[in-house]
Amino acid sequence: MESSEFEAFKAVHDALVDLDAERRARVIKSVATLLDVADFSAPDKERLSGSEGPLNATTVETKAEAEVVDFEYFAELFDATDPKTGSEKALVAAYWLQEIEGTESFTAQSVNGLLKDLGHKLANVTDALSSLINQKPQLVLQLKKSGTSKQARKLYKLSAAGLKQVTGMMHEGG
Repeated sequence: MESSEFEAFKAVHDALVDLDAERRARVIKSVATLLDVADFSAPDKERLSGSEGPLNATTVETKAEAEVVDFEYFAELFDATDPKTGSEKALVAAYWLQEIEGTESFTAQSVNGLLKDLGHKLANVTDALSSLINQKPQLVLQLKKSGTSKQARKLYKLSAAGLKQVTGMMHEGG
């Protein structure tokens, strides 16, 4: 390691050491974006399979996009994206759960819980999520279904296209 590289490492370490893990991740992601650093997060199955799509689709490329991930409250993200339809509202709530709160996956109930707190509860959140699954490209992926009934619990995750869609909504609304 060159001395200038070590000094940069030390400066970054010193700047981040007192922050909690969530804030560290947000700062590192934003700085990496601003400096056009390739995504260096833990590899997932899509990246290991050789598919370049998800990596390129989720890589934030501008300073404005790096700044939009810094919402303290769901209401701020909701306002910035200004979702019109039930499906868009579900998509924005899912983005909050996955990207801001850092959950691996989410349920329809957790999505509707966020919307309910803002007075935007959906009559049928599962239908809204299903419409996002049925779009091409898929904006939401169904990961798992527990039980055999129609009301069985399902776990969902945003696709790379879903992440990109919400990011685009932030720019249109802001």
